[in-house]
Parts: sequence; structure tokens; C-alpha cells
Amino acid sequence: MDNNDFPILHQKVNDEDLVYLDNAATSQKPKAVIEAMEKFYYEDNANVHRGVHTLAERSTEMFEAAREKIRAFINAKSAKEIIYTKGTTDSLNMVAQSYGENIHEGDEIVISILEHHSNLIPWQQLAIKKNAKLKYINLTDDGELDMKQAKELITDKTKIVSVTQVSNVLGVINPVKKLAELAHKHGAVMVVDGAQSTPHMPVDVQDLDCDFFAFSGHKMLSETGIGVLYGKEDLLNAMTPVEYGGEMIEFVKKYDTTWNELPWKFEAGTPNIAGAISLGYAIDYLNTIGMQKIADYEHQIVSYVMPKLLAIDDLEVYGPKDPDKHTAVISFNLKGLHPHDLATGLDMEGVAVRAGHHCAQPLMTYLGLSATARASFYFYNSLEDADKLVDAIIATKEFFKDGTI
Repeated sequence: MDNNDFPILHQKVNDEDLVYLDNAATSQKPKAVIEAMEKFYYEDNANVHRGVHTLAERSTEMFEAAREKIRAFINAKSAKEIIYTKGTTDSLNMVAQSYGENIHEGDEIVISILEHHSNLIPWQQLAIKKNAKLKYINLTDDGELDMKQAKELITDKTKIVSVTQVSNVLGVINPVKKLAELAHKHGAVMVVDGAQSTPHMPVDVQDLDCDFFAFSGHKMLSETGIGVLYGKEDLLNAMTPVEYGGEMIEFVKKYDTTWNELPWKFEAGTPNIAGAISLGYAIDYLNTIGMQKIADYEHQIVSYVMPKLLAIDDLEVYGPKDPDKHTAVISFNLKGLHPHDLATGLDMEGVAVRAGHHCAQPLMTYLGLSATARASFYFYNSLEDADKLVDAIIATKEFFKDGTI
């Protein structure tokens, strides 16, 4: 696919052409989104809702139009089910803090060992607060979620199941639809962390039948600081707000307050107006390509690069090796070299990857690791970028072959 819409990609880093492979952390932004936001600030910027002047009405119209684009993008039933948040982390914390009030002593919460801290700590702390029990679904030998164990762990005591749709470390795609069926069979709700899936593949929340679904805009071409919480309308209506003030208010008396209707009930204060609008434009851009086309293209990249990576001596690749079970997130280590040194070496070759525990320390402990290097592709990356990654790893290996810096 053409990357000419992404000016940032056409530069040199350390005298080498930039190969940006840190898309799991954040994506780059196309000119169409950048220019649309520039136009918004030049022509339409005003606070949303309640204002009757022209700029306020234009800004509000764009803000709510973006909500409808998001609804259609993930196939929610109603725009009332689309809550603007600061990001995936904020969305998941909102569910834990609000819906979490339904958790009582002795109840059980089931998550997976794959989870990003954002989908682990809120449930961990809720379990501590409520004296509930937190359970972990582990992995099979090839790095997939152990569904046999999941069936044993999810019981009538389970009240919440929360699992990422795609691991930000192993790139494995989890069967969240099957987990939702299992959760509902036992009367539990299903929460899905969609941060790594929504930018890369078609998402249909009604088909998944999840109760809550969270994702971030900055991983899918929009500005930072904007995210979405999808929740089934009946559940959101029954939940209490976690923040107060601004548009979430219906009427305030001296000793009592009533809340606004959905979705504004959960949107306290002045929202990230520009962020929401930018997410709407980002969705427009993604729709012009097509999410299935993006998923197919990234599968092509993984199918191309995985055998090349596996052929490098002393390179350990984690998670499934089958491209059909993998997204374009690939974690690896080079024997005898710290991941940070590996990432530094790759940067010297112009290849940007991430190194560390990737906010998944329990997974690292489970795998017996302290950290990994991680390359993550997006649709604007090419097969040539994949080759440059392989070549850079080999060059770095040669540079550090005696194991010293």
C-alpha cells in the first residue's frame, strides 16, 4: 500500500531511511487527518453542546457526527452506546469502577495472562477492594489462549471476563466471541480490550456479543488522548457515572443531582473535542481502504517476514509462528543481547521498534523473560520494510557478536 499520505515516514534517521515499526504503541497520522484538524482549529473551534452561536453548533455537529462514524465502524446498535474517553486505559478503568460496583465478596473475575496492565490492574484492584477472586487463563505451548482451561475457570461464580482481542506482545488473536458465549452461559459480562484489534481488522461488537469494548484513537491514525468505550445500552443505563460535572448533568439541586441521558451521562467536563473529530476523520480514511483489505495486507506481511525471522540463528520469536494465528505484532530477542541494546542497534539502521516489558509484566514473568524487542507493522509498511528489519537484525547481531556494547 502507498505511504505517501504519511509525510513523517519520508525522513532519514541516523542517515538511514526511516522504517517505522512501532505501530502497536502509536500509529502515524495521514495528511488528510492532519489537514482536517488544522482546518477545524482555523475555522470551527468552539466548545460543544449548549452553545447557540454558529461555531458552537458547527463544532457540536462534527463532534456528534464522529460518534456516529464510530458506531458504524464497530457496528454498535446505537450512538448512545458510544462513550468518548481518553483512551483504552480510561475506558477499562471506567468499567471496573462503575460496573465493578456489582462485584461482591467471593465473586470471581477472569482475565488472561496476556493482558496489558490497563486490562489487568483495574481488575486486580477491584478484586482487592471487593475481596473477590482474580483468575488467569494461561497459554498453550504454542502461545495461544488455553480455551480448555478457560472453560474450567469460568463458572457460575464468575461475574466478569475481560480479555484482549489481540495481544500487544505475542500478536495472537484471541477467540473473544467464544469467550463471550462462555461468559454469558454463566451469567457473566464480557469485556474486550480492542486496542490492538480495532486498527487492524474488522470489528463487529454485535457479532462478538461482548458487553463492553474499549479502544484508542491514536493507534488508528487519530490524535492522542481520545478513546472509546462501547457498552450495551441496558448495562450503561444501569451504571453510575465515575466523574461529575459538565455535560453529564441533567439538573442540580442543593442536595441532589440527576444525570443526563446516554451517552453524555459518562462524559464529564469539556471533552477532547478535536480528538473525537480527528477519530472520525481517521475512520473515514480507514474506510476508504477497507478494514478487511488492511487485515489481509498485514497477514501478507507477517507471512512474508516470519520465515525470514525464524531463519536467523539465535533469534527467538515469541508466540504463534503460524501467520494465520498472528497479527502484525512480533516480539523477539537475540541471544546474548539485551532487548534495549537490540532496539538501539536497529535504530542505528533506521528501524524503529520498541523494547521493554510492553506493559505486560505478568506475561513476561510467565514466559521467563524480563523484556523483548517488538516490531509492529501497519498498512503503510511494505515488504521492503520487512526486509530492512531482517537485515538490521543481522547487522546488529554482527555488531554485537562478542556480546559487548
